[in-house]
This record gives sequence, C-alpha cells and structure tokens, in this order.
Amino acid sequence: MDTIPLIHLQLLSAFLFVAGLATVLLRRNLFFVLMGVELMLNAANLSFLAWSRVQSGASTMEGQVSPLFSIAIAAAEACVGLAMLLAVFRSRESLDTDAYSRMKE
Repeated sequence: MDTIPLIHLQLLSAFLFVAGLATVLLRRNLFFVLMGVELMLNAANLSFLAWSRVQSGASTMEGQVSPLFSIAIAAAEACVGLAMLLAVFRSRESLDTDAYSRMKE
C-alpha cells in the first residue's frame, strides 16, 4: 500500500495551522475564535502523528502519546471555553470580542 509522503502531511498541517491562526486573528465572534484554536491544536496533532509515522513506522505506538494528551487537553479547553462563553453571553448578550474589552464597566 502506498503511503502519503511526509511533506504532504506537513503542508496540510501548516495550512490548517495558518487557517486557524487567521481565524483567531481576524474574526470578532468568540465562537469562531475557539474554533480557530481547536483547528491549530488539530494541526499540531497531525504534525506529531506524521513525524511519529516517519520515525518509528506505522505499526508502533511510539510518538502517539503526545497527540493523545493534546486531544484530551483540547476537549477540556473546549468545554471550559464554551462554558465561559455561555456565561459571558448571558450577561452581555453579545459574542463580539469588542464588547468584552469593556468588562470593567
């Protein structure tokens, strides 16, 4: 069976990371900002797994522990982030990031 070359996986990972970074920097909606952070974490996971496959072969589990922990941390971050987003939305009734720059008022 043919395997995907490492350069293709790294380019895909870089594209996903840049797309997530652009989402975080350009969007004003907090929900989309959280989605951009998740996209960047998944790009890093893809890169970890690609390097793991090149370094140790496809059949071993070495190098796949880091993405496992990263996925667990991303799930916890998503839960906490969405809970905070809902709590702030109930008080401000807006998801615009500019509305939260005036939290002291």
